[in-house]
Amino acid sequence: MTDLLSSVSSGLATLTLNRPEALHALNTHMCRNMIQALIAWRDEADVKAILIEHAPGTRGFCAGGDIRMLAESGKGDGREAREFFYTEYQLNHLLFTYNKPVIAIMDGVTMGGGVGIAMPARFRIATENTTYAMPETGIGLFPDVGGGWYLPRKPNGQVGQSEIGAWLALTGARLKAADCLIAGIATHYLPTEMLGPARAQIAGAVHTHDAEKALASGLDALSEGAGNPRELTPENIERINRIFAADSVEAIIAALEADGSDWAKAQVATLATKSPQTLKVALRQLREGARMTSFADEMRQEYRIGARVVQRHDFIEGVRALIVDKDNKPRWAPPTLAGVTDAMLDDIFAPLPADEEWTPL
Repeated sequence: MTDLLSSVSSGLATLTLNRPEALHALNTHMCRNMIQALIAWRDEADVKAILIEHAPGTRGFCAGGDIRMLAESGKGDGREAREFFYTEYQLNHLLFTYNKPVIAIMDGVTMGGGVGIAMPARFRIATENTTYAMPETGIGLFPDVGGGWYLPRKPNGQVGQSEIGAWLALTGARLKAADCLIAGIATHYLPTEMLGPARAQIAGAVHTHDAEKALASGLDALSEGAGNPRELTPENIERINRIFAADSVEAIIAALEADGSDWAKAQVATLATKSPQTLKVALRQLREGARMTSFADEMRQEYRIGARVVQRHDFIEGVRALIVDKDNKPRWAPPTLAGVTDAMLDDIFAPLPADEEWTPL
């Protein structure tokens, strides 16, 4: 089975993720093939827009990256894991800088690597099946694929407007469609029965003089209300913006405990299950990402982090506990936030040797 399908029809190029047994999780081969297709289409005058979707009949858009491979590689020399990150981040950057409209249909599980290929899209369609999350703190990784750029800029692309991104990064909260719209994860909501008409609308729009404007108009006309939010109610948004603006993970937890609401207690309980190292890495990543002036700089920083944490204890242990053995009892090291020192974080974030640094295509 080919794990990535590509086609061009009447001006619309389509990339179809086709690895259903893994909920279309990305591997290095898929990333390379997507890059190859996107580069070829970039300069083809007959290609007006790009659609990214998953094969029909499966419940995931893209569940992330090949986590088992990353952990196995991390136990050894880490070469294969670094190769994956390097290639995936080049794909993320290519999409971010792409010169034609990109549409992502996030119908189903959209996590990790799936977020990385959806967030650069100009049009991001959620359905009733969409479940978004960046759950990396639970496996000792970190919210990569541009998370340090996108999350501090949610929901409207501006830094400093909200702490929704910090809350998502630290807790790994899962959002359904209504919450995705509020958080700026999705631009449109369509029930699955409307995806057929939407594809026809997209195919027609690419033939117009201004394809992007026509796409926006057509999808706006089809988009429906997604119902009431489950997580991002006005009360919870107020708490998120107040509490997750703190300068440290310890201060965030203290503020949650002081708040005392049932919602705050649930967040404390969730954070207690996460890797202390990764919580601090993620918060620093987002704070530094908010100050980045280019997406390439962010991806260079994330590659430095990824190249190191993939071989550290917490990632290998997190994958063992949550994905391999599934005992859900990871033994983090250090086991507490106090044990995660600034020197440890400095080592994780430090530049790599010049010949090992990440570069865009």
